[in-house]
Amino acid sequence: MSEQDDKRPEENGDTRADQRGGSGESGNRLRKELPQEVSASVPAARDIPDHDTPDQDSSEAGAEPAPEPEAVPAPEPDSEPQLTGRQRLVKGLWPPRVSRAQFIVAVLLFGLGFGLAVQVASNSDSDSALRGARQEDLVRILDELDDRTQRLEDEKQGLEKQRDELENSSDQAEEARKQTIEKERQLGILAGTVAAQGPGITMTIEDTKGTVEADMLLDAIQELRAAGAEAIQVNGVRVVAGTYLTDSGKGVSVDGNKINAPYRFKVIGKPQDLEPALNIPGGVVQTLEKEQATVTIGRSTKIVVDALRAVKRPDYARSSSQ
Repeated sequence: MSEQDDKRPEENGDTRADQRGGSGESGNRLRKELPQEVSASVPAARDIPDHDTPDQDSSEAGAEPAPEPEAVPAPEPDSEPQLTGRQRLVKGLWPPRVSRAQFIVAVLLFGLGFGLAVQVASNSDSDSALRGARQEDLVRILDELDDRTQRLEDEKQGLEKQRDELENSSDQAEEARKQTIEKERQLGILAGTVAAQGPGITMTIEDTKGTVEADMLLDAIQELRAAGAEAIQVNGVRVVAGTYLTDSGKGVSVDGNKINAPYRFKVIGKPQDLEPALNIPGGVVQTLEKEQATVTIGRSTKIVVDALRAVKRPDYARSSSQ
């Protein structure tokens, strides 16, 4: 072999070494130039040692293993269970948190509701009484209401007529004097200071059991007034606006005057209105008959009410014309 041939392996070896050195230097240079994030993007499979391949690179064996990623803790389940909409509503309303203003409003609403309930109950009682009435009784009640309406209309027309006479009269002073006298007579009848006569009814109440009380007679007087009675007399005592009745032993006291059964009423008014008012279902007659009293009613074209009341002069009130 020649010397050239002997040098070739050495040159070849140097060349290879130079190549490896060059490649090593270039590899180190590339590693320096690569960003650090590249190592983090290496698959996790590299961190797991491969036991099947015993021959590993010395560089790989000497390299430190990549840190294992920290385990992210799993979210803990909520300690409280999820509530439904109704449960949240109940939880918000109970226990109640009531302020003073809310308490006052609640009390007022309770009072209003209680009053409405009482009113509805009273109306239902009256409706039930009419619901059980006979047809002829209902017709009678309707006629009585129509008569009351007609009386009010007649009174309105009379007052309007007096006003027109005062406005249109040539001698207004004389006309005013006549109307004043007529008004005084009417007020005297209502006050019981003058006697009165006219059509009306008489009512006699026989009370053999002694069960008739003052409030029953007062109901009869009120019913007669509502039916249009203009003058009432009970056993010789004139009934006026300020009349009061009280129980007195086995009898009744009217304005301090004791009267005993039988109780006789003299009433001046329209008989067609007065008698039906006493005989309505659940009215005066039925109430007295339930107490085992006997009621007799008669119509008349002339009833005389002659019991008088003394004129009482007021202590403080005076006429504004003086």
